[in-house]
Amino acid sequence: MPQPVADLDRLFQALADPTRRAVVERLGSGPAATSELARPFAMALPSFLQHLDVLEKAGVVTSLKVGRVRTFRLTPQPLQAAEGWMATQRRLWERRLDQFDHYVLTMKETEQSP
Repeated sequence: MPQPVADLDRLFQALADPTRRAVVERLGSGPAATSELARPFAMALPSFLQHLDVLEKAGVVTSLKVGRVRTFRLTPQPLQAAEGWMATQRRLWERRLDQFDHYVLTMKETEQSP
């Protein structure tokens, strides 16, 4: 499998979980420490750390440890790649739907012609 496709697969898999999406949304407003990110979730810290690990392996976040505090921040490139892929899909389907619409209108006109 080509690397960009594998990267997108890993990204979408990471974003498939609501906890991880919530973390990404929170990091959209700036970097945060692990404890701050974990606070809103009713789960054990080791379980939450697994979510952060998935996001980090997908390249969505990066972390930096200073002393005992690990801080996470968003990495925009993978999200931009997903946005580009989705925009391409949107253009493709809009074109197909426009062609279908044109076909239906042509068929309708053909049926109405004497």
